[in-house]
Amino acid sequence: MTATASADQARVLIFDTTLRDGEQSPGATMTHEEKLEIAALLDEMGVDVIEAGFPIASEGDFAAVSEIAKNARNSVICGLARASFTDIDRAWEAVKHAPRARIHTFIGTSPLHRDITRLTQDEMIDKIHATVTRARNHCEDVQWSPMDATRTERDYLCRVVETAIKAGATTINIPDTVGYTAPRESAELIRMLLERVPGADRVIFATHCHNDLGMATANSLAAVEAGARQIECTINGLGERAGNTALEEVVMALKVRNDIMPYRTGIDTTKIMNLSRVVAQVSGFPVQFNKAVVGKNAFLHESGIHQDGVLKNVETFEIMKPEDIGLTANNIAMGKHSGRAALRTKLADLGFQTSDNQLNDVFVRFKALADRKKEIFDEDLVALVTETANEAADEAIQIRRLRIVCGTEGQSAELTLAIRGEEKSVEATGDGPVDAAFNAVKALFPHQARLKLYQVSAITAGTDAQATVSVRLEEDGKIVTGQAADTDTMLASAKAYVNALNNLIVRRQKTKPEEEVRAVS
Repeated sequence: MTATASADQARVLIFDTTLRDGEQSPGATMTHEEKLEIAALLDEMGVDVIEAGFPIASEGDFAAVSEIAKNARNSVICGLARASFTDIDRAWEAVKHAPRARIHTFIGTSPLHRDITRLTQDEMIDKIHATVTRARNHCEDVQWSPMDATRTERDYLCRVVETAIKAGATTINIPDTVGYTAPRESAELIRMLLERVPGADRVIFATHCHNDLGMATANSLAAVEAGARQIECTINGLGERAGNTALEEVVMALKVRNDIMPYRTGIDTTKIMNLSRVVAQVSGFPVQFNKAVVGKNAFLHESGIHQDGVLKNVETFEIMKPEDIGLTANNIAMGKHSGRAALRTKLADLGFQTSDNQLNDVFVRFKALADRKKEIFDEDLVALVTETANEAADEAIQIRRLRIVCGTEGQSAELTLAIRGEEKSVEATGDGPVDAAFNAVKALFPHQARLKLYQVSAITAGTDAQATVSVRLEEDGKIVTGQAADTDTMLASAKAYVNALNNLIVRRQKTKPEEEVRAVS
């Protein structure tokens, strides 16, 4: 079925690359279990194609793609491969277990990329034909991309696309790799290829846009109007530099403005908000407050005129319903008198299905928080679930006690950690309370990781609000993120730092023998 030959002309496929292109955003590396969780949620939400990873990149990537493929129910599972027989064979080994598998192979076709590969135009044509043929020999569903397509000469772009189609590609993806194009040009490019390339009517054309100039969503929708029938995107727009096209934006744009864009997707939009929260948590990239569709302020109104209009008729200032993306507005007010049943119901509304043991753990923390806060908000509950999940893991380092002393005469931290079950204590000083706490952690657990990011944000308003802290560490090119929340900002900071170190230990274990891990950690 193709965009021009299909009887269902209005169907647009959603290709999610959160686990591949999104994870390439510096510091957004996800654990094996987190990738499986996100893949399952994407599959359940109705994503047509999940690009699960880059199997040749590492053993960990291969294992994740392979297991996602085995667990897939509805989505096509795709593995990325460079224009290399080794890459393509490895990708097939990873995705072949999926009920529906796809190999996605690519090569940079712009003059800049051809200079890097030192291939002539003819040599690149031969390479494209050979590698796409290799992929097609493994798999009937083959996607091919001319990387940096928007800066490739138009005549040559037509030539390479024709070559890939002749070699057996079934989807042709046109990437705006560096976010260079604009909507009119994006549409013209797709239209030109459909008109000029022999065999274009037999394949699906896809669009893959980056947001460097803030036009990724507009460029993707323009390509669809011109004939593209697959959009590549990520949850929350996660991705390198300024990110990728945001799934929630293109899907809701097609839904809200179906009057002028008569296309449909298979996405269950009520699952968007939960996926947004999960991706933000595991990647360590919080969603900006004014982010379209999923931002905290997306459905809030402070202007008096706006508030009055919304109260009289919600459609005066809201083009979407909160429940359309999975935001529920029930009347359960959570506080210290709330019971387990109410908590379970509220968590379910937020997209969390908890076992009895998990609920008990969260409930204990909920009661403790309710004693410190007058009102418990949805964001507080999300943070509690995340915190419980982090501490439920078999972590090598755990905080037992922390005491911070601040004043005009200096700052110090008295800290006790349990390191692989053994308690150790120390007192350390620093330029400030956070610096003192981090110095104390480093004194008890020496390491060479460098602090790349320390970020604090309040989950809700008020002086009793929980602080969410994100910490990013880098060691030998490996970047990990830790997160924690607490009404005590200093404790949240120490927890986030320790969480990052625990994630770093996990990364070390994946790349070094077990005995070496013990020696360095």
